[in-house]
Amino acid sequence: MEFINPDDVVSPQGLYSHIVKVPSGTELLFISGQLGIKPDGSTPNTIEGQSDQVFSNIVTILKSQGLGVENIVKLTTFIVAGQDGQAVRNARIKYLGAHRPASTAVYISQLVDPAWFVEVEAVVSTDVS
Repeated sequence: MEFINPDDVVSPQGLYSHIVKVPSGTELLFISGQLGIKPDGSTPNTIEGQSDQVFSNIVTILKSQGLGVENIVKLTTFIVAGQDGQAVRNARIKYLGAHRPASTAVYISQLVDPAWFVEVEAVVSTDVS
């Protein structure tokens, strides 16, 4: 994969790259929106706990396919309005480190269950070259 930030566009204002170029013939995986629900079915009652669990779930899913965070091409993050976006950012940094996939983050009025505060979808490439 190639991460590109054109000089004629403002530098990324967060943890992302403007363009991620995936090699031709690469298989893409689409990870459904992950919520802050633990494997035992419980949901932390804080944005910090849910954010940590969301990214933990994504890493676990990647590992199940023999992949890592470096395979993430794109993230889409939905945060319930009024919740702390910095908590989501902190969890993302904890799990993704310096990896900067293409990204979109939006605040929304609520998710399907009012107990859920954040949901993250991912597009993943099986080839990081």
